[in-house]
Amino acid sequence: MQKLTGQMRAAMERYQMIQPEDRVAVGVSGGKDSMVLLAGLAQLRRYYPVPFSLVALTADPCFHGEETDYSAVQQFCEENGIPYVIRRTRLGTLIFEERRESNPCSLCARMRRGILHDMAKEQGCAVIALGHHFDDAVQTFLMNLFYGGRIGCFSPKSELTRKQLLLIRPLIFCEEEDIRRAAGRCHLPIVKSTCPANGVTARQDTAELLRQLETQFPDLRKKLMGAMQRGHVDGW
Repeated sequence: MQKLTGQMRAAMERYQMIQPEDRVAVGVSGGKDSMVLLAGLAQLRRYYPVPFSLVALTADPCFHGEETDYSAVQQFCEENGIPYVIRRTRLGTLIFEERRESNPCSLCARMRRGILHDMAKEQGCAVIALGHHFDDAVQTFLMNLFYGGRIGCFSPKSELTRKQLLLIRPLIFCEEEDIRRAAGRCHLPIVKSTCPANGVTARQDTAELLRQLETQFPDLRKKLMGAMQRGHVDGW
């Protein structure tokens, strides 16, 4: 975990993600990325030179009409002195049963982020942290190119002016495999997703393509990240 918190601190400092006394809302799905983000920020708040506080937020999609069990996450938050708020939603029913979306991931992500933004404001937060990491950034860059025909990616930090929120991504220098290992070594409570679209997304196809390409072009992911930074793509 020490390696990841160092990378998180580097990202937070490079992109000036946090200001003194910020109350940071952490979007927690229960997956490995959001739990490592929460655990890392919980550690960093003890010694980071800019003081900040945390609140963990979960928007439960209630896939198949059933509430997800987040009791282990609740216990983790209690042990680490982090307020935890869960909001049950109808996202699962709306997207997969009523609308029967053929491409559900984008709509689900947008709607869940909107709910999290409202929850953050209700908790008095000016900053919301999401668990997108290094591999997510590189994959998003390629997906925008291959599927949308444009050069672009999400930003390390971005201002949501209408909501008066700053959205930050402290894990952007952390690779997914390191996150997976840290979650296991630290015995973080991981909540298995019951999303019907698991395993059949364009992102997973892109991740597999990158793995294949790296057998021919070593360190391709790092080269793509470097190209994004040198080209100042979307604030990188």
